[in-house]
Amino acid sequence: MSKVEVNTVEPQCGTTLTVGKVCGSVRTASNNIQASDGGNLISQSGTTITLGASGDTIALAAGASQTGFGSPGQLVDWQTTIQTSTPFTAVSGKGYFINTTSGAITMNLPSSPSVGDIVAIKDYVSKFSTNNLTIGRGGSNMNGNAGDSVRNTNNESLTLLYADATQGWLSIEEGAGYVGENFMTATGGTVSTSGNDKIHIFTGPGTFRVCSVAASAANNQVSYTVVGGGGAGATTTAGGGGGGAGGFREDKSPVTPYTASPLEGAGTITVTATNYPITIGAGASGGVNPATTQGNSGSSSIFSSITSAGGGGGGGMKVAGTAGASGGGGGGRCGAAGGGGNTPPVSPAQGSAGGSAKPQSSPASDAGGGGGGATAVGANGQNDPNPAGNGGAGATTCISASPTIYSGGGGGAREGSGNGGTGGPGGGGAGSGPSPVSGVAGTVNSGGGGGAGSVGGAGGSGIIIIRYKYQ
Repeated sequence: MSKVEVNTVEPQCGTTLTVGKVCGSVRTASNNIQASDGGNLISQSGTTITLGASGDTIALAAGASQTGFGSPGQLVDWQTTIQTSTPFTAVSGKGYFINTTSGAITMNLPSSPSVGDIVAIKDYVSKFSTNNLTIGRGGSNMNGNAGDSVRNTNNESLTLLYADATQGWLSIEEGAGYVGENFMTATGGTVSTSGNDKIHIFTGPGTFRVCSVAASAANNQVSYTVVGGGGAGATTTAGGGGGGAGGFREDKSPVTPYTASPLEGAGTITVTATNYPITIGAGASGGVNPATTQGNSGSSSIFSSITSAGGGGGGGMKVAGTAGASGGGGGGRCGAAGGGGNTPPVSPAQGSAGGSAKPQSSPASDAGGGGGGATAVGANGQNDPNPAGNGGAGATTCISASPTIYSGGGGGAREGSGNGGTGGPGGGGAGSGPSPVSGVAGTVNSGGGGGAGSVGGAGGSGIIIIRYKYQ
């Protein structure tokens, strides 16, 4: 096989260098064209022509163009410097990794694009939903619209190609996938998102249906808050006890970043692709029992293996409060005790005990104890002119993306002078003062206990919240 030693490939037809033929005539003198160092510039084997040798870099000279090797308009040169400044102007042919950790960023498209110009972006740290990327149109349409585009999907990849003056920039590739992972999908309840998490809130019975699970077992562990129904306040004018709060139980998955309550750690739930029935505990009805009996207790809420019990009813005249997730406050005239909390027992405790009524002494007027809350016992009733017992405080969690308090105890009632007890933070209803006034009901879907009064306040219904990583 003959060889021709050259430093350039010649000849050319005008400004076009054609590999394989020379100005219309097939080169037959050699199967290889070599540089002076002996390395192949062009070699041929049969009908296969190879440019360069192993280890070489093939580059076009400045101002040169190529044809026949596919369109360069669908390739981008990804920039190795992560983009954090704002605003910045994109350059055609470039791809940008964009980090919005420190705040929103604006990227302006080229102001005088040509057909085939291309720009690509990637959400570098999955923060677009928190700090958006705004793509400025640079004076051209985007998908036929004369408006900018705000990108708020975490982990988004987007490639834009300029088509013409009418449609302008069009998406030719878009996605929000993570390499090597499929995440769980589910339905049921009221669904919202927070960062990379989905949140399902159930305020009534339903089904949490897991349609598919994630490839990684860690991403199938869900966070949850399960709150039982609150107990009712006692119906009496003799210083009745407030209703106990519904049980509060919570567990936080390590892959769902939010601030959990102090009661977190109720037990891991790793789901499978099946249906999970949801039971929402009803708040106890109020005002139906005689003065010398207890208020009604709330009902349990249930998700998978987790049950949060209902709160105990407040004690009537001379009657102790009922035990429950949180106990009801004790009733007046004999200084009756509050009901026990965390019944049935779980760890961490799902609630606290109710407060006791003021002991019978001079002055003779009575003040009932407050119902227990998720994180604090109900306060004891006090002598005139001090108020009846306040309801115990509930627990605060950010599982639904904002801090919310659940499971506050109901306030006790007061006879004589002074005020009824306040409801505990977390939906507890206030107890009444000495006039024949009804106790305030616990807040719906809070698990709050009802306040005591001439008509006992009803307990608040429960709630279940489930959170998991979906992208």
